[in-house]
Amino acid sequence: MRLNGFEPEFSSAVMREMRSLGDPSDNPRPPGVRDLRALHWSSVDNRESRDLDQIEVAERLADGSIRIRIGVADVEGLVPIGSPADQHAAVNTTSVYTGVAVFPMLPERLSTDLTSLNEGQDRLAVVIEFDVAHDGALGKASVYNAVVRNKAKLVYDAVGLWLEEKGPAPAAIAASSELHDQLRMQDEAAQRLRLARSIAGALDFESVEASPVVVNGKVVDLAVARRNRARDMIEDFMVAANRSVATYLIERGSPSLRRVVREPKRWDRIVALAAELGEVLPGKPDNVSLSAFLARRRVADPEHFPDLSLSVVKLLGPGIYVLERRLGDRREMGHFGLAVADYVHSTAPNRRFADLVTQRMLRAATSGGARPYTDQQLTEIASRCTERGEAARKVERTMRKVAGASMLEERVGESFAAIVTASSPKGTYARVLNPPVEGRIVRGGRGLDVGDTVRLKLVVADPMRGYIDFAHEAGDASRKLERSRRKKAQADRLRARIGEMFDAEVTGVSESGTYVRLLDGSAEGRVVRGYKPLSVGIQVKVKLVNTDSVHGFIDFEYTQGVDPSKEERRARKRAAALSLRDRIGQTFRAVVSGTSKKATWLKIEPDEIEGRLVRGRRGLSVGDETGVVLLAVDPDRGFIDFAREDSI
Repeated sequence: MRLNGFEPEFSSAVMREMRSLGDPSDNPRPPGVRDLRALHWSSVDNRESRDLDQIEVAERLADGSIRIRIGVADVEGLVPIGSPADQHAAVNTTSVYTGVAVFPMLPERLSTDLTSLNEGQDRLAVVIEFDVAHDGALGKASVYNAVVRNKAKLVYDAVGLWLEEKGPAPAAIAASSELHDQLRMQDEAAQRLRLARSIAGALDFESVEASPVVVNGKVVDLAVARRNRARDMIEDFMVAANRSVATYLIERGSPSLRRVVREPKRWDRIVALAAELGEVLPGKPDNVSLSAFLARRRVADPEHFPDLSLSVVKLLGPGIYVLERRLGDRREMGHFGLAVADYVHSTAPNRRFADLVTQRMLRAATSGGARPYTDQQLTEIASRCTERGEAARKVERTMRKVAGASMLEERVGESFAAIVTASSPKGTYARVLNPPVEGRIVRGGRGLDVGDTVRLKLVVADPMRGYIDFAHEAGDASRKLERSRRKKAQADRLRARIGEMFDAEVTGVSESGTYVRLLDGSAEGRVVRGYKPLSVGIQVKVKLVNTDSVHGFIDFEYTQGVDPSKEERRARKRAAALSLRDRIGQTFRAVVSGTSKKATWLKIEPDEIEGRLVRGRRGLSVGDETGVVLLAVDPDRGFIDFAREDSI
């Protein structure tokens, strides 16, 4: 943190200030502050989140519109400008989440207590209210102060599975018909907003950034948070709220800190990536065309869409903060990715200084009071927030690399499939598909570009410095890249034929896999199920089971070699993974049920649920008992991963 210019600790002056604070909910309700505690507010966030910045509630209106109220933590009221806490926040400008530890922008006395919208507690909030029409259009915004009470702290994963009808209702929703109806109505409003943004050209991304999984204070794994309808719903509400606040400030003649993403400088590479998939984008940046392309790819290949997202996000470039004081058509350009002209950050004042500044600007605009900052001060704050945001991402990337290097240090010399994530004079970087770690290509990176799928050899994994270095065999690079791009096109052509049978010849059998080439010459791919009876040169019928047009992977099944009991086992594992989704990090007693060169399997007691041991495999034999920690579950694919307790 210090190496990147952050103050990781709060000064004695800040801590004295915190000790002097009382709970504002104990005080009489201030004049002009509404009492909205009776509404059925709820929050949806990560399981581990303690700094709850916003809560939501919906109301259906007579004309069919849905009124959304976003309650944002009132931080401004307890953090005066120039106070010790404000000075610390102005230096760091953001909370930093390293996985092992959180370095909050504001002390926990505020961010997880007095200004956190915790379940069951009365809190002051700034309410952003807007109506969502049938077509997703936003009605006129209102902003006011209110006392609120969060009735339920909900979790993204559980709510998402329920909304998508892949899992049961979370306990709080099952126990309350009011909360049940609320979440359904909020989801309906979010779907309206998402459709309207899509038509306008908003870009639909899915992140594949991995976050450390922490058990007992130690990083034991890296996990990617997959998008679902709950995450989409909150994202849609935050975008709508931030747009509403930007418009509200403009209408009152107030300057603001705008968040903008300019047109991408590497649009030509985005066009080339689309061309590899048989798509044509215009020669000049066009967010509507890019949005339509991304939407088609999400439908065509949802499983691998996140990696395409990653490539496009890297090519778009980061957002920046700017001072906006011009009105009308003379305003600065907007947010290319969100397809909106006016956008501020306003919904996370516990975690981002820009949002706290916006909250102060709102207070002045609403009350008619003096502006809290001069234009020069806002310009300096915008620059500082942009620079500190990049520094925070650097710290978080470093910690992901430390975790990734510790996971890979025993695998130096192995090769991995990876996708190139950055290419510039400063270096070429790639992200391994599994585990999801990023490193630098220190040899053979010339000629590679963002979005290329390559096979890399791990040459350095240094947890102390967070170094992960790869080498690429450059001698045959052009041929391999051309083959990879050809396979991407083949995979895309075959995606509509998943489930069909093909005549094929076995072309390769080794520890790395069994491969076939279709007799009509249209494609080649890997046999992922039923491959044990196969040998090179024989001709067989294979079923197409999966295509990955992002990486150029094509998977087949040799049906005659598949044990029918494995399908039943796969269904049981999906159900078991779903039952374990709330038990990540818990310990179990287990018995080893199977071992091979590639994997070790075990059953946990007393449930007899089987999973894969991914950490601490060495020295175990069938029948051995051991303690394990649950690392990750994937109900869609039936994956259940454990680590040996003494390995972490």
